[in-house]
Amino acid sequence: MASSQASSDYRLPTNVTPIHYALSIRTDLDISKFFGAADIDLKINEETSVIVLNALKLSFGDVSIATTDGQVFKSIAQSLDEEKERATFHFPTKLIPGSTAKLSIKFEADFAQTLPGYYKSSWKNQAGEVSFYAFTLFAPIAARRAFPCWDEPALKATFSMNMVSAIGTVNLFNMPASSEESYDAAEDPSSLFTSAPVEEEGKEWKITRFQTTPRMSTYIVAFANGQFEHLERMYTSPLTGNTIPLRIYGTAANIHQCQYTLDLTAKVLALYETAFDIGYPLPKLDTLVADDLSGACENWGLILGRAAIYCVDPVKGSLREKQAVAEIQSHEVGHMWFGNITTMEWWTYLYLNEGFASLMGSAIVPDRLWPEWKMTSKFVSSSLNNAFNLDSQLSAHPVEVDCPDANKVIQIFDALSYSKAASVLRMLSAHVGEEQFLKGVSMYMKDNLYGNTVTRDLWKGISAVTGIDVSEMMESFITKAGYPVLTVTEHENGVVHVRQDRFLKTGIASGNDNETIWHVPLNIKSVSGNGNVKIEKAILREREADFVVNTKLPFKLNGSSTGYYRVLYTPERFDAIVTEATKDNSAFDDNDCLGVLLDVMAFARAGLLGFGSALSTMFKFKSCREYLPWSVIAPEWAKMTSLWWEDAHAQDLLNEYGRALFKPIVEELGYETSPSDSPDTALLRECAVRHALQAGDKDVAQELKNRFNRYMETGDFAVIPSDLKELTFIAAVRFGGSAEYEAVRKIVEGAPSPATRSVAVMGLCMAEDPQLIQRTFEYMLEGVREQDSPWVYKGLSLNIKTRRKLAEAFKDHYDELYAKHVSGYGWAFLIRFAFGSLSSEADYRDAQDFFETKDTSAYSMNVSQWLDSIKANALCIQQSTTELLGWLEHWKASQQ
Repeated sequence: MASSQASSDYRLPTNVTPIHYALSIRTDLDISKFFGAADIDLKINEETSVIVLNALKLSFGDVSIATTDGQVFKSIAQSLDEEKERATFHFPTKLIPGSTAKLSIKFEADFAQTLPGYYKSSWKNQAGEVSFYAFTLFAPIAARRAFPCWDEPALKATFSMNMVSAIGTVNLFNMPASSEESYDAAEDPSSLFTSAPVEEEGKEWKITRFQTTPRMSTYIVAFANGQFEHLERMYTSPLTGNTIPLRIYGTAANIHQCQYTLDLTAKVLALYETAFDIGYPLPKLDTLVADDLSGACENWGLILGRAAIYCVDPVKGSLREKQAVAEIQSHEVGHMWFGNITTMEWWTYLYLNEGFASLMGSAIVPDRLWPEWKMTSKFVSSSLNNAFNLDSQLSAHPVEVDCPDANKVIQIFDALSYSKAASVLRMLSAHVGEEQFLKGVSMYMKDNLYGNTVTRDLWKGISAVTGIDVSEMMESFITKAGYPVLTVTEHENGVVHVRQDRFLKTGIASGNDNETIWHVPLNIKSVSGNGNVKIEKAILREREADFVVNTKLPFKLNGSSTGYYRVLYTPERFDAIVTEATKDNSAFDDNDCLGVLLDVMAFARAGLLGFGSALSTMFKFKSCREYLPWSVIAPEWAKMTSLWWEDAHAQDLLNEYGRALFKPIVEELGYETSPSDSPDTALLRECAVRHALQAGDKDVAQELKNRFNRYMETGDFAVIPSDLKELTFIAAVRFGGSAEYEAVRKIVEGAPSPATRSVAVMGLCMAEDPQLIQRTFEYMLEGVREQDSPWVYKGLSLNIKTRRKLAEAFKDHYDELYAKHVSGYGWAFLIRFAFGSLSSEADYRDAQDFFETKDTSAYSMNVSQWLDSIKANALCIQQSTTELLGWLEHWKASQQ
């Protein structure tokens, strides 16, 4: 797709290409700069005297090139293009095609003030003393901020590293250290760092030399320096028999909370090796836990993870915390294969990395290792649903998205490249069978070890194993935006008529917006009178077609919700499906139930079903005491309260409805966890307490406040159940006063764990008192770590008392926010949380007018997506308020 444009306008010239980088980095944590040297072995592909590579915010010293005949030539001219993030070097000699040369560059740079780049972070020890450490985050295109390079995924090379640092610190790289010794710059004959300052008196240095990497892309190069401590365990491969160390590195403040993550890493690594029949190729796998991260990154052999996620107490940690780190670390370890061993050719094919990692990390791996967690069902209620929400807008982009300009690639790191890609791959896996699917993926990787791939390479591997030409079915789901809704019309002769159209949040698309014809794999599940389940597979290839189905029995066209599409039945058929799904020992499985609930709610918001039908469907699960249906019902109810956030009457009725749903579960399950609790019970309890609190239940709020008061009296976190920490902090701030607010603020400053700190921050965001709200906004603008900003924005967007103030704050501080965040992953989230929950035509016009005055070229997709969201919210309110209020008032009267 448009590769010629990418090559001619945006990609680096290929007159020379890198073979090997010999890097040297000197880190002094007491100053603001770092120093480097790069000796880069090049293959000369065309005659040239000019070399162009990527560099950003680097200052160059000596630059020279050595040819194979032993001659060395200094650069006679240099130029920097800040916009294209390139450096050009001119030399007084022509380089000969077919030969090799060594490019040598001395450079220095400031540590990055924000991620990505080579970033210096700080932490406090128990005595309150501040220490520093530095680490890199390069994905997707920030290696150029730390060393000159060919910063494109297809331009792979090998890397060796020397790191010079203060004695008493630890150096980390993708590969293990081969040696370490004291270092004296005055005695260094290679003069590695000609621009480095004179050594401080009394400061001692060391040099750590590391082994050479396999061929890899620049975005997964990683190094770090600091006073790190580590946990270690040995891992023996079930595939190769090789034994390697697994380590978790962190500061003294958090390393003791990382054993759980270390242990699960070993389990996950073994599963990937056996699933793909490809051994993990590096001689070690480290994970560095850092505070200033918004998530995690898959650097080969040196994974980065956010402390608030990766630090989990194996005894006191909540189930949600354990699930979160298992899901994210499974995702990152998966990248050691799809992404690192086999890499997308260009950012157009980002989904080949992220879709696989998301499917494996969120569903297949945890389902095999922790089946009691039912993570595939969580995938349906979360990942699939997130993809549907973003993909049901005209601003959606295809999974395989044309992105010639790498400087704009950050905006496609979204739910479409991750969750839609994972959902579509899950659909393919269900169609061909999971084991065959994994074997096909294995063949795809084996055919492309240490290479780069495009979509057809994947289809080739899966088709070779299954004997099915999968490209025909998958093409429309990968290369087209949106997804189909199948409208089902039943006939008396046992035939159902099925029509496909593009589904939008605002209804069924029409005209030019409804041109795509998908090849839709149907998984027709029907239930006989004796409860036997029958599965029939078919493919809808046309706009409309008929299928033979016994309509006298319960049936679903999207059995187990494996397909990436919605199905619109008649209200009577929806009732029949829900009736079957709510039976004990129903033939419909958990995922059938989740899919129907999600479809019903989406159709209500789109005006294809009444909200009364949706609310009635939800209420049929009132007596259910299994978590999974509630994992959809609860957030869908919350979405309704969020949608009508400025309608006081609707808020009152929806909250009363919510209390009727959630309060009985709280009364039945209570607040205390028990060692005998199943994962299902633990999750249902937390869900019910959370949403009863959100609905304003006074008893629940008082109970949580009482527990927080006991904490204030004793300072003992044990009085707060681990699963209810966040909710307790929210109740204390929302229903308390300045004393409770101050107590939660102190927890933010001195929490016993990063996870506790994160949920305490969420508590501060739920203030309703105007003075306390102002204090939270001051914290957001002045006291929050950059990578925590999206978390704070999320909290303030959920609070209807602060939502509009948040949008205004974003606009007022736009220039400052843009400078800090636009190059990182958090920028899209700030836009989403600042504007995505607004819901009036005036909000839409105001946001549109605001962004029209800004240069949005680097994030235009993000703006379009959330403008579409505001417009859809406004239309839903306009179309559905009367019907919603009428149903709720009738329901309220029926409860008297």
